[in-house]
Amino acid sequence: PGEANPHWSAVLRTLDDLLRCLKGAHVPPFLSAKLLEQVFGFVNVQLFNQLLLRRECCSFSNGEYVKTGLADVEQWVAQAGRAWVGDAWEALAHIRQAVTFLVIHQKHKKSLVEIVSDLCPVLSVQQLYRISTMYWDDRYGTETVSHEVLAHMKQLMVQNAANAASHSFLLDEDSATPFSQDDIAAAVDDRVLLQEPIVPPQLRDQPSFAFLAKRLDASLQPLAA
Repeated sequence: PGEANPHWSAVLRTLDDLLRCLKGAHVPPFLSAKLLEQVFGFVNVQLFNQLLLRRECCSFSNGEYVKTGLADVEQWVAQAGRAWVGDAWEALAHIRQAVTFLVIHQKHKKSLVEIVSDLCPVLSVQQLYRISTMYWDDRYGTETVSHEVLAHMKQLMVQNAANAASHSFLLDEDSATPFSQDDIAAAVDDRVLLQEPIVPPQLRDQPSFAFLAKRLDASLQPLAA
């Protein structure tokens, strides 16, 4: 009791190692934040899709398990600092809200407006319907949402079917590069580029690496006529 779950502890250690590696390699915080946002987005897709595909994952006890782990991840994000992790926590919005739905009490008393507006504003009606029909309480035997709410969800899905870009309730992975060349240029401090580079001791006496000891700003001086 009181000890962190070994699986979530392993996740946190991996995040620690990744951030330590990025800092050790002098990766700019901007790029580190974009990388971690991409990683957390991938985790969000994987966890959320598994929850919607496997009924054993859509239970009250599993919701509590994931919620506890996400609380540890949220604490890690806060300690790492926004400069290094950016909006990584927001990238987990789908799984966070799905878990909130799984563990909320008295689901049968919640209206569709409450669910859509307060509990799960990021989730689509298709996703909410899937979770609601897959949900089962393996601990207290509580019910899912009311039949009226399910009927209303189904009606909305029929109405929106013609305009829906996709009929799938699953999330798609976004493999696009989350930043542009201009973003990188704006994030890099020119003063850092003009600093004298730190030459490793093993290379200082090597003629082939003599260029490392020269200041970069020397190359920016006008060439003699």
